[in-house]
Amino acid sequence: MALLDRFGLGPVAGARADALNEGARKLADIAMAVALQPRLVLMDEPTSGVAAAEKMGIVETLVRVLRDTGVTAVFVEHDMDVVARFADRVAVWSQGRIAALGPPQQVLNDPAVLRDVIGIEPAHA
Repeated sequence: MALLDRFGLGPVAGARADALNEGARKLADIAMAVALQPRLVLMDEPTSGVAAAEKMGIVETLVRVLRDTGVTAVFVEHDMDVVARFADRVAVWSQGRIAALGPPQQVLNDPAVLRDVIGIEPAHA
């Protein structure tokens, strides 16, 4: 119960997983992984399918619990707002190679990343 409470899932502890909304299911998935006391958790698009209004709160909860428990997380995410807000370090892959690596603001403002990966033409100063 303590772990469920950390994830904000205490009130739905007795519910079936298929009765939970997508955000609560994502949190329950990660809670089950954290219960095994891993050192590393790999997540593939943890916000996929989560309602836009819930998205940032879900990731805030995940980041808080993972940091509090000392678990390192690696996640693949296509929502650049989530990446910019929560990633400590970003690796952008393009054509099977790392195209950029570094802090989110540096990588997400890289002209090649903007043009070739995100699909926007960078503004010229």
